Amino acid sequence: MNKNTILEIKGIEKSFSGVKVLNNINLEIIKGEIHAIVGENGAGKSTLMKIISGEYYPTKGEMYIEGRKRKNYSPSEALKEGIILVHQEFSLVPQLSVFENIFLGRWNYESNKHYLIDKKNLKDKATKIFKSMGIEHISLEVKVSSLSTGDKQLVEIAKALSYEPKILILDEPTAALSIEETNSLFQILKKLKDKGVTILYISHRLEEIYQIAEKVSVLRNGELVYSGPISKVDINNLVSLMIGRKVNNKYPEKPDKNIGEIIFKVENLSSDYFYNISFELHKGEILGITGLVGCGSTQLGEALFGLGKFYRGNIYYKGLKFYPKKPKDSISKNICYIPGDRQSLGLVLRRSVVENHTLPNMDIFAKSIFVNTQKEKQSAISTIEQLNIKVHNIKENVEKLSGGNQQKLVIGKWLIRQPEVLIMDEPTRGVDVGAKYEIYKEIYKLSTQGVSILLISTDIDEVYNMCDRVLVMSEGHITKSVYPETSSKEEMLLFAVQGKEKVR
Repeated sequence: MNKNTILEIKGIEKSFSGVKVLNNINLEIIKGEIHAIVGENGAGKSTLMKIISGEYYPTKGEMYIEGRKRKNYSPSEALKEGIILVHQEFSLVPQLSVFENIFLGRWNYESNKHYLIDKKNLKDKATKIFKSMGIEHISLEVKVSSLSTGDKQLVEIAKALSYEPKILILDEPTAALSIEETNSLFQILKKLKDKGVTILYISHRLEEIYQIAEKVSVLRNGELVYSGPISKVDINNLVSLMIGRKVNNKYPEKPDKNIGEIIFKVENLSSDYFYNISFELHKGEILGITGLVGCGSTQLGEALFGLGKFYRGNIYYKGLKFYPKKPKDSISKNICYIPGDRQSLGLVLRRSVVENHTLPNMDIFAKSIFVNTQKEKQSAISTIEQLNIKVHNIKENVEKLSGGNQQKLVIGKWLIRQPEVLIMDEPTRGVDVGAKYEIYKEIYKLSTQGVSILLISTDIDEVYNMCDRVLVMSEGHITKSVYPETSSKEEMLLFAVQGKEKVR
């Protein structure tokens, strides 16, 4: 063992109900390095990180922290050892202030008082943490609910740093961050590295791990297939290691299709989040909407489906005025919506696959109060086969599925309605390259069948490669309308960042 080794994993295995999800993992992590952990959804990344952070007990194997064999597995034990896991989903309390969230559950302890909370002391400690991170723009006293997604992520990391970690595990930390916020986060991570903090970095955004990581470990089907310097494996080989086969393109070949008449039209739509939005969506067209996080695209998608409100403007569906006051109004016209946050808006995690599949389609499966269980079972199995959703059985709780399989289910449950317009907000966020490719193929398949798709994504590369036409948004306005074949990603990014030109 290297004298600088901070974490050593020997022969770790983990099984759930007899199903092995990790098999003979051997891994060595050096102190003060940024080490990327990559793999497809379901490869075992989260399970391994939960073992390291004490949330799971391994079925077999040993783990050593700074040469000492770990005997107990629990989150509190991991905290004592200086191991902190920052989950992809925020664990902040929106109604509390920033400094209260940073020391949540430790107010009295950190105040060195048994009964009274020393707020000044807490703020002083929080200020030191923010200073070490180079954060000056976030007020310690504002409620977390008022912060941007990027700033909430920084508060999560500040909360983790308040424990003075030796090993910081970050799960998809940039999934909802803008380019600027991602760059700021990278600067913070480099400062932590220089101070000797070891960082385990999980991300599906493979391009960014080449910017930040020194080493990479690849998991596939619960096994470690590569661990070493990231400089020795290029991105194409990395993808091949992850999915077990060569991949020449991230995106399927664009199909030949005929784009038909206008089916959906928006005129001068305005709300508190977007202004004077106008566009036309044709039958079979994939129309992209992109911009930086917070540009208003998500709120626009919600308003078009009836989840959000607009106070001015008109929507036309098949030539007739359409005013969706609630999602039911849209669903009745076969207008369906894939939300950007699948776990809180798209699924009921503690219910089964078949129940989630049925939930928005009760009118199809139920008569009066009785559900046709045979019909819903057959439909769920058909969707699973169509989208290659990996489940043990249809009665399995959705929370046990990988992120990519959860996302496929969110999409699949709408397909039985044969939608005519499909609004998709961040359809591949937090999804691995293999699952992305399958989702992209399904999007193309739907468009060739005449489904009109509004693809909302902050991933400019995604909309550039997938869409027939792209609307760029900045600060609530459409700033440019482009055709990818006559434009560039750089031009799209320019109008997303600067927004100099207003296009109706």
